[in-house]
Amino acid sequence: MNFWKTFGASMLAWVVGVVGIFIFAIGSLVSALLDMNVEGEGVKQESVLYINIGENIVDAPMASPLGGIDPMSMSVSEPLTLLNVLTAIERAAADENIKGICIYADGAGVVSTANIEEIRYALNRFKASGKFIVAYDYNYSQSDYYLASVANEVVINPEGSLDWYGMATTNIFIKGMLDKLGVSVEVFRPTVCKFKSAVEPFILTKMSEADRKQCQELVDSIWQSIAEDVAQSRNLTIEQVMEYARNIAASLPEDALKCGMVDAVAHEDYLAEVFDRYGVERNERGEHNKITLQKYASTLVNPHLKTSVGNSEALAYESASLIGIIYAEGQIVDGYQFEDGSVYGSRLAAEIREARMNDAIKAVVVRVNSPGGSAIASELAWREMVLLQQVKPVVISMGEQAASGGYYISAPADYIYADKSTLTGSIGVFGMIPNIKNLLNYRLGITVDGVQTSPAAIAPNILTPMSEIQRKHLAKSVDRIYDTFTSHVAEGRNLDIKEVLKIAEGRVWSGTTASKIGLVDAIGGINEAVGKAMELADIKANYKLCEFVAPMSPFEEWLSSMTMVYAKQWGLNSDIYGEEIRDIISEMPEIFQQSGVQTRVAGDLKLEF
Repeated sequence: MNFWKTFGASMLAWVVGVVGIFIFAIGSLVSALLDMNVEGEGVKQESVLYINIGENIVDAPMASPLGGIDPMSMSVSEPLTLLNVLTAIERAAADENIKGICIYADGAGVVSTANIEEIRYALNRFKASGKFIVAYDYNYSQSDYYLASVANEVVINPEGSLDWYGMATTNIFIKGMLDKLGVSVEVFRPTVCKFKSAVEPFILTKMSEADRKQCQELVDSIWQSIAEDVAQSRNLTIEQVMEYARNIAASLPEDALKCGMVDAVAHEDYLAEVFDRYGVERNERGEHNKITLQKYASTLVNPHLKTSVGNSEALAYESASLIGIIYAEGQIVDGYQFEDGSVYGSRLAAEIREARMNDAIKAVVVRVNSPGGSAIASELAWREMVLLQQVKPVVISMGEQAASGGYYISAPADYIYADKSTLTGSIGVFGMIPNIKNLLNYRLGITVDGVQTSPAAIAPNILTPMSEIQRKHLAKSVDRIYDTFTSHVAEGRNLDIKEVLKIAEGRVWSGTTASKIGLVDAIGGINEAVGKAMELADIKANYKLCEFVAPMSPFEEWLSSMTMVYAKQWGLNSDIYGEEIRDIISEMPEIFQQSGVQTRVAGDLKLEF
């Protein structure tokens, strides 16, 4: 009897403790969400906007509102989207409280080269407003310096360094390891797709000549564009900038100053003198007011509308024309889900369909940042893009990658923008089936046996070798998909199929080159894409951007309602505040989510920069 009393008391204590912790966690979370907005309210006069790239700057809002939560500190840190960053810089140019920008490039955030390129464009427009930009860092990485070079003044710490050496790409080949393990790989790709090199690490020990050629031309093109941007900003010649990289001539602070890559070598307190020189007044403590990009972006109340599949009927905007923003970020896969890092074909198709069916949306911009993936998922999205383009203007904005399946879904658009450093094209297809029979048999002593009604009865798998009829079927399948892919491109881009076949073959192109060969219409970012959408839809002014995001889960809806309750208790306007909190929530990533044949870029190609 004493045992059961003790056991019952222990269980009760455990339940009470868990419930208490849960209530405390929810209270802390709601408080963090409220603090996140309260701390961002207002901008002090005579402020300097600090861009330190301390946050990851991503293309698409995260799939769920809760992924930015640190469970240890119960703090919230939402990633910044490129669109919000560009909007913040645009607003700062007209904000009388913001006197200038300091690029303090010490953050550990991750930003793609393409996104840095678009941020540089925005900063150039900011300078055109007459306000200053100064950059400071201890050790400039090459990407940090690419961004910082746009500044009126670039300052480096006396004991710092500056990386400036060029671009490269490195591939790892595992064929030798597979041979030792007894694993074979059968590859199926059209004979003409010699540049479709995603399969090469499994069947070769070094780069093929075709892949070497395309990669060399790719890095040369992107590096040329970056060097030209830096040379223009620093009033140097392209030859000088290239020479500094070849000889690592600007690595040390004094050398960087001599080469003209920086304007001053000084400690951080020198920034106060720079701000004084540009006329920024000090506060009562004798310091300059600073505001981070993250906090400044949070002051932009409802900069964009947000919707999701099944909810867009609420967008009956009478006073403004809506431009839909749809994101395709990540590898393209089959299915219908909302998950960061993946583009689910059925879900993307549903979003495109929703934009087509809603009369409030007058034009659509699709931001594509994808190396490709599933052929059938790409086809589903492509079909909806075709139907959308028939009734509304569609503009593509390519990010870091819009290759293979990423280009497949882009082809039907009225107009395509790419950044100069975008990786695009890769118009090709492949299939790959590994076989581990020898590994299992000779190394592990495992054998596989069975019966079938015909040689084709067993689907291709890793346990048994394919039959000849299966090989012929897969080869026929990839050829068919390649024919479909190239036909879609020819139709969407108004090109002769012979011209498409010349620039296809699975070859990857830089945005710069793609604009010259007809795969892309112009160089530009998401802002330019929005402008083109307005032009095509004949929207003169009074428009609103509407981003398609993941729908909120029941828990997230409840958390949003709890936040509004707390806001009301604390004397805040719950109606307006609730909308703002919902916007905040809808931009954070998810942690409580309840919910073949590939056309993919060569080896998920990544450039070292």
